[in-house]
Parts: sequence; structure tokens; C-alpha cells
Amino acid sequence: MATTIGASGIDVNSLVSQLVSAERTQAQTPVTGRQSRATVQLSAVSTLKGALSTFQTTVNALTTSATFSPRSTTSSDEDVFTASSASDASTGSYDVEVVALAKAQQLASAAFADGSTSPVGTGTLTITYGEKSFDVAIESGNNTLAGVRDAINKATGNTGVQATLLNEHGGTRLVLTSAKTGAENTIKIAQSGGDGGLSKLAYDGVSASTVTQMQAAQDAHIKIATFDHYSATNTVTDAIDGVTLNLKTTSDDPVTLRVSEDSSALKQRVSSFVTAYNSLYSNMSKLRSFDPNTKAAGPLLGDALLRGIESQIGLDLSNPVAGMTGDFKTLASLGITRQTDGTLALDSAKLDKALNADSTVVAKIFGSKDTGVAVKLSKDLATMLKDGGVIDSRNDSIQNNLKTLAADSEAIDARMTVLQKRLTKQFTALDTLLSQLQTTSNYLSAQLSSLSGSN
Repeated sequence: MATTIGASGIDVNSLVSQLVSAERTQAQTPVTGRQSRATVQLSAVSTLKGALSTFQTTVNALTTSATFSPRSTTSSDEDVFTASSASDASTGSYDVEVVALAKAQQLASAAFADGSTSPVGTGTLTITYGEKSFDVAIESGNNTLAGVRDAINKATGNTGVQATLLNEHGGTRLVLTSAKTGAENTIKIAQSGGDGGLSKLAYDGVSASTVTQMQAAQDAHIKIATFDHYSATNTVTDAIDGVTLNLKTTSDDPVTLRVSEDSSALKQRVSSFVTAYNSLYSNMSKLRSFDPNTKAAGPLLGDALLRGIESQIGLDLSNPVAGMTGDFKTLASLGITRQTDGTLALDSAKLDKALNADSTVVAKIFGSKDTGVAVKLSKDLATMLKDGGVIDSRNDSIQNNLKTLAADSEAIDARMTVLQKRLTKQFTALDTLLSQLQTTSNYLSAQLSSLSGSN
């Protein structure tokens, strides 16, 4: 605001500005303080929600017993095949011989001397692929070898035949390749209509034809302990329950497949759970922290929301799993115990002892239906984080509070505008009055001086 000196010498604008500023500070300071605290709390609730969501991801992966039944699957010769298995695969050892790999059929036409521009003929090609078929219209505008290739590749309904051109010394051949391996995915080509030239591409696998089979459609053939198994692909999923074999080449001798329990993977999952909880606990500790030296307090110190969440998670971690008998009923019995600083620690030796006594005990304690530690945690975390849950409700409450405080600030601004106008009017009037009084005083002084001079 520019400095304005009135006729009486009063700086009206400066005086009004100082008075309004003092009034604004008195009214705005508590509002600003509440806004700052609400903003910090909003950020704290967001941090808490993020930490709970991250922990929830880890917990949800542990809610089924299958998670705690990892399998180690090995092939004694991975150049012949590799293997993987699901958690429900039975442990054991198998001798597997790869007799033949699955192959896709490939057909080649006779050589056309003029290359891709060689005219073939017009009409319709009906290509059968396994149990499916599609028609390819060949007209005078696309009756060359290249045109036939493009028409086949672009044909509606073609989901399994790829056409290409192969150039050799004797000319150019049209090559059709099945997209899928297996004996059932054979290709047949019939022609009809047009000028009859397409007969050079006909092939039914029985009648004499100028089309040559370069590679026959073939199923993969393996022997497991001398028993035969066939597969349309080289990824065999139905030979051994829960086991997938990825065939690479044939073998003269059997290759040993072993499926065993993977205790190292199991212990890693338990360790990951402990790490995930400790990360959550670290975040919650910061939110409720207090430094006695600096008196600095975390944004959720003493907050009922955080206390309630910590309490519920603590109960889920410490309560025995209903239905369990014997020595193993709690996380502590697996070697997962709470430390003096509130974090969890894993005693690997104690976990090994529990696994040696009962290899299924970890799965039962974490993933038992309705009662497992991970199952209960997953349910409670979902309740906390759901739309309209405690986190959502607190967030909405803080947002509404911030809106109210913003409205309070706007109201203060409006009051200050009115106050400024009123004070400006009052001090301007005072300045005018003082100016008039000064003028009168000067006149009277001049008159008195005049009378004194005449005397």
C-alpha cells in the first residue's frame, strides 16, 4: 500500500494497514495453526494407509496352505527338458525319456520360375487347419504368388496358418506353416472355381499333388518309467500331476526328474513376513514417537486410530491358532517372537525344529481357514482399509476440518476488508477535521499577531 500523508500530516494508509494487520494476526494465527496440524495429520494418515496396504500385500500371499508347500523341481539334463511344479505336486523321482518333439506341419508348393510375380490362378482356396477352415478369394488383381501369400495371411478366420515365400535356385515356392504343433493341427488345401490355376496348390495328404510336405505335424512323445505319453505341444502339463515339462530335444537315455520340498523357499517366505511386519511397525512407531529431549512428537501420538490398529494387529500375531494341537499353535512356537523394541525376530533353528517335527505346521499356523494368523490379519486389514473403514473415515474427517478452516480464513479476509474500509473512512475524516482545526488555529494566530502589532 502506497504511503499517503493527509493534510494534517497523518499517514492514513500506513496507520490503517498496521491496525488491520494486527487484527488479522490475532484472528488468523489460531486458524493457521489448526490448518497446519490438520495437514500434518492428513499426511500421517496417508502414510499409515500406505504402510498397511504394503503389509496387506505380503499377508494376502500367505493366506493359503499351498503357499507354504513350495516345491523344488530339477532335471538331471536341462538340455533335454526343464521342469517346474505347483505346490500340490507330489514329491518323488521319475525317469523321463524324450522320444520325439512336437512339430508343426509345413507344406511347400512347386517352384514358380518367375518368382513372386508368377501368375498362379483365380478362384477360391479353402484351407483346413485342424478342425477349422477358412476361404481365401483369389482374383485377377491378386493372382500372383505374392498375392496369394498376402491373401492367405490376411484372410478372415485365419488363426493358424502362416504363408511365406521361399526363394531357391529353381524358382520361388509358397510355404505354409501351421502356427501350432501337434498331429491334429494338419493343413489341407482345396480349390474351387476360377480358371483352375489354383489346383497347383491343392493338398489333401492323400492324392498326388505338386505340393510337398516339408515337415509332418507331430505330437511330442515321452516315456515316463516306460509308460507312453503324447502331447500336442512341447510344454507337457498333463503327464504328472502338478508338474510342467518343457521339452527341448530328444534323448537316448532317460533323464531323472526330481520333485522335492523346498524348505529354503518356505523359510524365505516366513522371513519375508517378519520383514514386512517390521517395516509396518517402524512406520507406526514414527507416527506415535516422542523425543523427550526436543519435545518433538509424532503426528499420531496418543491417537485412538493408531492405537486401535496396533492393538488388533498385535492380537492377531499373538493369539493361538484355534484348532491346533500339540506344541505348535502360535507364531512364537515357530520361532517368530516379539523383541523389546516391538519388532519381530525369527529364530531359524526353532523354525527348523518345528518343520522337522511337522512339515505342514507353518502352513497350518499361517493359512488355516478362518483361524490362521495370515487369514485373520488379511481380514482385519481389509476391514481397516475398505471404503468407509476407519482409515477412510479419519481421512474424510480431516478433509472436512480443512474445508471448515479454509472457510474461516475466507471469513477473516472478508472481515478485514470491511475493517480496512471503516478505519480508512474514520481516519480520513479525522485527518480532515485536524486539517480544519489547524487552518482555524493558523487564522487565529495571525489575527492575534495583527492586534499585537497595532498596539
